[in-house]
Amino acid sequence: MAVWSYLLLGRGSFWRIKKATSPDGTMGAQHTPVAVVLPARNEAPVIGRCLESLLQQSYGGTIHILVVDDGSSDGTGDVANQVASLTGQTAGDNRRITVIAGEPLPAGWTGKLWALQQGVQRAGAVNPQWLWLTDADVAHGAKTLSALAGIAQAGGYDLVSFMVRLRCRSLAERLLIPAFVFFFFKLYPPGWVSDIGKNTAGAAGGCILIRPQALARAGGLEAIRTEIIDDCALARAVKRSGGKVWLGLAPESASMRWYESFAEIGKMISRTAFSQLHHSGVLLLLALLGMIVSYVLPVGLLLVGNMPAKIGCAIALAAMTVCYGPMVRWYKLSPLWALTLPLAALFYMAATLASAVSFWRGRGGEWKGRVQDRSF
Repeated sequence: MAVWSYLLLGRGSFWRIKKATSPDGTMGAQHTPVAVVLPARNEAPVIGRCLESLLQQSYGGTIHILVVDDGSSDGTGDVANQVASLTGQTAGDNRRITVIAGEPLPAGWTGKLWALQQGVQRAGAVNPQWLWLTDADVAHGAKTLSALAGIAQAGGYDLVSFMVRLRCRSLAERLLIPAFVFFFFKLYPPGWVSDIGKNTAGAAGGCILIRPQALARAGGLEAIRTEIIDDCALARAVKRSGGKVWLGLAPESASMRWYESFAEIGKMISRTAFSQLHHSGVLLLLALLGMIVSYVLPVGLLLVGNMPAKIGCAIALAAMTVCYGPMVRWYKLSPLWALTLPLAALFYMAATLASAVSFWRGRGGEWKGRVQDRSF
C-alpha cells in the first residue's frame, strides 16, 4: 500500500497520459532550418517509409535529411539513395536527402552514437538551428516536427523528445509494450524531466529535437560515446550543463518495428536493462526485490494471506490498476489489460536477470551483430 500510494501520488504523476501537442502562438519556431540525422543499420524494409514521413512534414523551414548508412548489409543505403534521387526531382531546395556511407566503428564508441556523430558533423555544413535525431524504423506524423519545435519555442527547451507510439498488435506486444512505456515513465517522470529543480533527465531516442549549441555545451556526442542507453545519457548531459529538457508522448509518430514473440521483446529489454542498473549486482538484487514487493506480493497475498493482508493487497492492486489504466487506454486496449501488469512485471524481471547474465558472459547489449555493453 505504501509503494503504490507513493507511485500514485508522489512520483510526479508519471502515469497521467496526455497527448503532447504544440502550444498555440509558436508559429515562429516553424521556419528555422532543421538537420535530421538518421542512423540506419540494416533497415531496408522500413527506411523508405521513414524518409517519406520526414519529407512530408508540414514545416515551413528547410529540412536537410542526413542518412548515415551504418555498415548495412541489406541494401539500406541503396533504398535511401533511391528516395534521395526521387526527392531531388520533386522537392526542390526545401527538402534534401544526403546519404553518408558510415565509417568503421572505432574503439570506445557504441554503434548508434558513432553513426549519429558522423551525421552531426556533416550537419554543421548547413548551419541548422535544430538537430532532429530519429530512428529509421519510425514513421512520423506530418505535424511532428512542428509540434517539437513549438514545444521547444514555447518553453525555451534545449531538448524536446517524443516517445513514439510502439506497435501493439500481437499478444506479446499487448501484454508487454504498454508496460514498457509505463516503466520508462516511472523511471523518468515527464514532469520531473522538465523541472529544472530536479536532476531527473530522460529522452526517447526515436525522436529528439536538440539545439546544436546545447549539444556542444554538453560536450557533444563524444561525451557520451560509450553509453548504450544513449538517449537518456544525452538528456542527462544537456540538463547537467544547464539546458532545459522536455519529454512526452508523440500524438502521431509510430514505430514500424514489430515484435511477434515474447522472445523478441525479451531480447529488446535485455539489451539495456543491466546497463540501467550500472552493471551492479547489488542494484540488480534490489531491483528484483522491489519488483516482487510492488507487483508480485499483492497478488500472492491476495490469494493466500489473512483478511487484513487481503484488504491491503486489494487496495494496492486497485491503485496499480488506476496507475496503469491510462497507458492501456493510450494503446487503445480493453481496460481489462490493466489487470495484467503483474504478469508483465514478472516477464521484465526475467529479462533483467537475463540481461545481467548476458553481460557477465561478455554478450551484453548485443544488437544487429554488435556486442556493445562492455567496459571500453
